[in-house]
Amino acid sequence: MLTVDFDRLGLQPGDRVIDMGCGAGRHAFEMYRRGADVIAFDQDADELAGVRDLFVAMREAGEVPAGAEADIKEGDALALPFADGEFDRVVASEVLEHIPADEAAISELVRVLRPGGTMAITVPRWLPEKICWALSDQYHEVEGGHVRIYTDKDLIGKLTKAGMIFEGKDHAHGLHSPYWWLKCAVGVDNDQFPLVKAYHQVLVWDIMKTPRLSVATRLAERALNPFIGKSMVLYLRKPEAASA
Repeated sequence: MLTVDFDRLGLQPGDRVIDMGCGAGRHAFEMYRRGADVIAFDQDADELAGVRDLFVAMREAGEVPAGAEADIKEGDALALPFADGEFDRVVASEVLEHIPADEAAISELVRVLRPGGTMAITVPRWLPEKICWALSDQYHEVEGGHVRIYTDKDLIGKLTKAGMIFEGKDHAHGLHSPYWWLKCAVGVDNDQFPLVKAYHQVLVWDIMKTPRLSVATRLAERALNPFIGKSMVLYLRKPEAASA
């Protein structure tokens, strides 16, 4: 389930890219599959071990182009262990809402992106997230949970203040907002509640691209995304003039 549109990001085979806060690796895997030189970066060593194993499995299965490389790196988003301008593309998906010092993290992302390079940032969208917070404290008041809700104006302002040029916005995962509202209403850990269980099965079918159902869910999500898409996706470019 991808949130970032890599065509819109401008990803090309051979690009050096970082997936900051990669989690289980969904975006890192897709960039590797497209022939990029990928660094999957996170502070969770256990998740990174799983990402590394799948990188190896993908290569052994012949799922990646010749010359593509992928590796993992554990570390702190506030002190990325990379040189200035090292990456052609930067992805940070559903990460900044977890980081108290988000402007420091943004500064690091901008620093490691080369002049002229592009960046995709995704965060929970304001309205769906606001409803989740209103329905359940448990949704966000957990260790490592969400510490803020962004408006598009707020996040775009922080990114442009850090030197980026805003190029466009999108929304994704419209089917997921009602699912999370339902979970928040009945208890975020109550996965056996009948409606939650049934809705989850629909989402699994959609992700697995079950014939017929996936066509219907794709159309439904496309219609819902502009209104209740759970994720906001921002696309930005670092000015060439930053090389000075």
